[in-house]
Amino acid sequence: MRHLVVVAPQHEFVCIGDRAAFAALQLDAANVRQVEVDQGAAPTVAAAADGYRSPRDMWRLTRAVKRASPDVFFSPSVYSYFPVLPGPRIVVTIHDAIAERFPELTLPSVRARLFWRLKVGLALRQARLVLTVSDYAASEIMAVHRIPASRIRVAVEAPAAEYFPTTAAEAAMAGAAAGVPDGVAWFTYVGGFSPHKRIDVILRAHAELARTEHPAPHLLLVGRQSGDVFLGAGDALRSLIANLGTGTLVHWTGFVPDETLRALHTGAVASLLPSECEGFGLPAVEAAACGTPVIATLASPLPQLLAGGGIFVQPGDIAGLATAMRQLLRDVASRRTMGAAARRGASALSWNRTADATLAALEQAAA
Repeated sequence: MRHLVVVAPQHEFVCIGDRAAFAALQLDAANVRQVEVDQGAAPTVAAAADGYRSPRDMWRLTRAVKRASPDVFFSPSVYSYFPVLPGPRIVVTIHDAIAERFPELTLPSVRARLFWRLKVGLALRQARLVLTVSDYAASEIMAVHRIPASRIRVAVEAPAAEYFPTTAAEAAMAGAAAGVPDGVAWFTYVGGFSPHKRIDVILRAHAELARTEHPAPHLLLVGRQSGDVFLGAGDALRSLIANLGTGTLVHWTGFVPDETLRALHTGAVASLLPSECEGFGLPAVEAAACGTPVIATLASPLPQLLAGGGIFVQPGDIAGLATAMRQLLRDVASRRTMGAAARRGASALSWNRTADATLAALEQAAA
């Protein structure tokens, strides 16, 4: 949104949201008008898999859109979609088809799955165009939702400007603050802790390295342990760590700011993202922007976006992940070569181009 309002000064953007959303968005431009809507619970929290959105909260948002009377209504994520009364043309972003392909790994109950289907179904019925974040995600959405290619547009994401290589000293300081002993290698995982992210595979592969490598590498699990859009698996992962006996090697960092995260990435052997599926894989791309190789899932656009910038494995392949981690741990030359390629791939992506593609979709929907 910050880039979109800049590339389209000829348009007015009426942003409708609650106080928490505007505090996070911090849009200050002449062509932006903010309409604050009281909400009993922040939509980004209430719309999560185990959350609850009251009809009153949704009606307040619906009514605010009706009063604003826009030419186009843009929902940047289907997660928080709400009914829109007839009038504006609608563009909705669907990032992937993961919840539909892996409901048992993402949605905690029959009730949650029902409400997810109703929400996404409504969004698809109301939307003139569907925006998504990669050609891979587009193909998944077409296959799962039976949407023709003519209704889908792609706006590829990009790393934030805050992600770039730091100095070795800064990386070492960040690693030490996270609990990594001096001179010991580490891997990073960044994201949520839903089962479809397959952190269990990461933990088992890491345990394999812990048995064969001396000193054993550490593993940093970066991200909030609550507030996942999808089903969380923190307790099960902690139990697995205890059973594997790697508790002293695995560090739950919680949320860390960008300047700390880029240092952790810079000093890492690799960033890990072996999910069942990724519509884009932004955490891996942000790591790549720091010059860090990735070990990521083949079920994603990452093998194309970051070609040569890492090793790509089949989802659920513990042995394959362990082999890739061991290779990059031991082969410093390969690690540097892949890290350079990863950074080139990430540098080719741009949020301005994302904004241009989004604007084209909005203007086409309005025509």
